[in-house]
Amino acid sequence: MSDLAQRFADAQARIKPVTGLGNDVLLEMYALYKQATVGDVAGSRPGMLDLKGRAKYDAWTKHAGETKDAAMTAYIAIVEKHAP
Repeated sequence: MSDLAQRFADAQARIKPVTGLGNDVLLEMYALYKQATVGDVAGSRPGMLDLKGRAKYDAWTKHAGETKDAAMTAYIAIVEKHAP
């Protein structure tokens, strides 16, 4: 496992017990996690009644084309800002 991948895994473990994060932070972390682990979003945008799914899809779409390493680095930076 590369150093970046290990730091990414450590960041995931550090953020799990943290509570009280705002929706904007959670959506950004979700999008960066998905971009880092899956890559660009695929499929169609959820329907207008699926507000949560639509918000997640839109957040992930903002990172389309971003490399996995860049997404991991941004995710780690957010965790370092919000986790003790």
